[in-house]
Amino acid sequence: MAINYPRRIDLARTPTPLQYLERASNLWGCGHRLWVKRDDLTGCALSGNKVRKLEFITAHAVDNRFDTLITCGGLQSNHCRATALAGAQLGLGVHLLLRGEATAVPEGNFLLDHLAGATVNCYPKRQYVEEIDSLFRHWQQHYTNLGHKALAIPTGGSDGIGAWGYIAACEELATDFQANRIERAHIVTASGSGGTQAGLTLGVALHGLPAMVWGVNVCDDEQYFLEKVAADAADWHRRYPQTPAVDIQPRVLDGHVGEGYGIAGPEVFSLIARLAALEGLVLDPVYTGKAFMGM
Repeated sequence: MAINYPRRIDLARTPTPLQYLERASNLWGCGHRLWVKRDDLTGCALSGNKVRKLEFITAHAVDNRFDTLITCGGLQSNHCRATALAGAQLGLGVHLLLRGEATAVPEGNFLLDHLAGATVNCYPKRQYVEEIDSLFRHWQQHYTNLGHKALAIPTGGSDGIGAWGYIAACEELATDFQANRIERAHIVTASGSGGTQAGLTLGVALHGLPAMVWGVNVCDDEQYFLEKVAADAADWHRRYPQTPAVDIQPRVLDGHVGEGYGIAGPEVFSLIARLAALEGLVLDPVYTGKAFMGM
């Protein structure tokens, strides 16, 4: 199916390798082969799945004369860190609205946000949840009053623009499937904001991949992500009406959130340790550890 992509800015180191997990397949595969698409290798500091989305989001910003990016997430948000670094690379201002109390000494992604020159505001969890939409409007108006133009980017870059990142990634997967003689597959991804799952689900349909996409929710519940993936796909169709019409069926493997977002039980850490010893592959307890357990 011919797809007319919008412009993107090259931020990610792609294509990323598809790695076969031989020993993990023997242990957990039930006669099937297990593979991992190494999107942790899309860069160094500017790495992970968020970068694919930002290639299209930042191009949209530049092409529409936005000079500032406003986005939101948790205090240690990977998406916010990636947005801060992408903005620094492109000469765009970045303003982050973070959920949680600022630490006296910045560390991790919170430190990288500051090193990248982002403006950062932290809000208590209750205020963040109840007021995030009005906070976006407030800060956009603030930049308008200063003579700037600010683009509001949702949590995780998950909307119709960001979906292009994993629609494009499915072209890589088509090549990976052919090279490794994969004739049928299940694609399992962690779902925290739903955008990666939406892009993969659209991409599989658009590129005719012989695969089914499953999201393992790391927060909220199955119904939330069924609706969120459908909403992101609808937003994609609305923004790009010239794109082919495709029907999608979101799928969720529920039951692996544990005690909540960012909280992993001992079984997740045990799985992470066992996989690291088997394959030299390190998962994280927030996203990929829970996704692997769900798979």
